[in-house]
Amino acid sequence: MKTNTFVKFTLACVVGALAVCGNANANPEGAPLKDIVATAVAAGNFKTLATALTEADLVSTLQGSGPFTVFAPTDEAFAKIPAMQLKALLADKAKLAAVLKYHVVAGKVLAADVVKLPSAKTVEGSSITVSTKGGVKVDDSNVTATDIMASNGVIHVVDSVLMPKM
Repeated sequence: MKTNTFVKFTLACVVGALAVCGNANANPEGAPLKDIVATAVAAGNFKTLATALTEADLVSTLQGSGPFTVFAPTDEAFAKIPAMQLKALLADKAKLAAVLKYHVVAGKVLAADVVKLPSAKTVEGSSITVSTKGGVKVDDSNVTATDIMASNGVIHVVDSVLMPKM
């Protein structure tokens, strides 16, 4: 049963990654992969994340050597946050940085490894929970695409913004 669920999840993630990112992760004949930030920006559906990274002064960090694993919320994920709360979060640099760092795990953790973990420590300092009941979830967010490779790590797409307990 677990193998069948894992196969379905893997296929769904591959299809999802293609639908979400199109050619953003293409690596034509020896062309170097882009870093995590450039890969996310090229995908086109992480504009709010890119803005948040800029506001929190974390762009250069995620352009660094890594490797990093980023659970990246889409623009639709950020849209789930009420507008006033999102505006306040974007204005509070320290809180914003903590929220964004909560989406990042040190090291390159591919989907095959994520599904084996009960939790993972984030660079924010606390841990996210991982569940495979009813699909793969990180905390309460669904993982909708996986293993989007970047030169300095990997991106997994989530459908909600992860919030550390503050």
